[in-house]
Amino acid sequence: MPVNRMPATSEITESRKIQKTRPGRTQADYDAYFRTALDHLHTERRYRVFADIERIAGRFPTAHWRKPDGGTSEITVWCSNDYLGMGQHPDVVGAMTQTAARCGVGAGGTRNIAGNNSPLVDLERELADLHGKEAGLVFTSGYVSNQAGISTIAKLLPNCLILSDAFNHNSMIEGVRHSGCEKRIFRHNDLAHLEELLIAAGDRPKLIAFESVYSMDGDVSDIGAICDLAERYGAMTYLDEVHAVGLYGPRGGGISERDGVMHRVDVIEGTLAKGYGCVGGYITGSTVLCDAVRSHAPGFIFTTALPPAIAAAARASVRYLKRSNVEREAHQRQANRTKIALEAAGLPVLHTQTHIVPVMVGDAELCKAAADHLLEHHAIYIQPINYPTVPRGTERLRITPSPFHDDARIAKLTAALMETWDTLDLPRAGTVFVEAAE
Repeated sequence: MPVNRMPATSEITESRKIQKTRPGRTQADYDAYFRTALDHLHTERRYRVFADIERIAGRFPTAHWRKPDGGTSEITVWCSNDYLGMGQHPDVVGAMTQTAARCGVGAGGTRNIAGNNSPLVDLERELADLHGKEAGLVFTSGYVSNQAGISTIAKLLPNCLILSDAFNHNSMIEGVRHSGCEKRIFRHNDLAHLEELLIAAGDRPKLIAFESVYSMDGDVSDIGAICDLAERYGAMTYLDEVHAVGLYGPRGGGISERDGVMHRVDVIEGTLAKGYGCVGGYITGSTVLCDAVRSHAPGFIFTTALPPAIAAAARASVRYLKRSNVEREAHQRQANRTKIALEAAGLPVLHTQTHIVPVMVGDAELCKAAADHLLEHHAIYIQPINYPTVPRGTERLRITPSPFHDDARIAKLTAALMETWDTLDLPRAGTVFVEAAE
């Protein structure tokens, strides 16, 4: 006898009553979750506001600031990662516009679908040559190249252990996470701790992931010593040179080139968006490694390639900086002069070995107030750096002088910072900034 699987009429009626008294969530309900998340940032004084800025070709670091009231004024940008001003270089701009006129503006899709565009192939060869490697592989950003590169390389190594510096960039951390591999974090630039972890790991495959220049404190890793450990204990090395390519080394190959150890690093990762003034990221290494990443990395396979015009511009920038040291020398000179001027003024400059000039504040709300004051009263733009980019208690203004920040601009910056520090009663040189416990 067939079984009646329909609920009784009274059950249907009751079910409808429940649905009416328990309506589904509305968009307002969901927005409330997002508002709570934003309110949390406001409460902690770390909600970020981005200034509306338009760069002016040929006049870097001058830019137009579109104010909240609709007005516009000229400002000087002191925090750009276009470290050498290559984003406005005639060779770079010319390569982009000429290629766009010849090839159009889009890439036509992923490389799996649309194939390689020729300027992109040429760029990868240029980058391989830059780092003395067999091959290069370009991604849409430096973030993606780290996330996809680290995760894919580690996944392809059976039972891989990743040893990651504690101060590595978020993109590297995400690469480690996405790999699904076991990891060990070694204390920042602590080679004794790294060696302890390598010994404990035994003979399993190991990948050491670290940076050359750490972008917030401006300190540098001992690449040669890390390579010594890697060779001693049978580990691969993955080096992020994002804040060094174009800026250091006889041809702009980074700190590893400057220190004569580039050939000892297995994988060198970099960006086209900072020293080279364009956009995109890449890895370089052996032919088989790059081919394996090309064939397995979702972050490469399933995203549209860089457009031909961007690739041509980046290649022009890389080629130019291989042969010109003028920009590098001017960059180091002006960064050093900036440090000397700010230190002489009694400002709390964090000592660095590189072009990065952190001026410490130590409080999120005051850091934003200082940045706002500089912009509104001195037409100087420096984005405040707060948690989670840096630990709480070490908030700062991160200043990045370029070859185009001349001595007059340095003098104006120094005076503006002194007035801002006096007005807001900010800590001076000699203050000890302590990381807050998390």
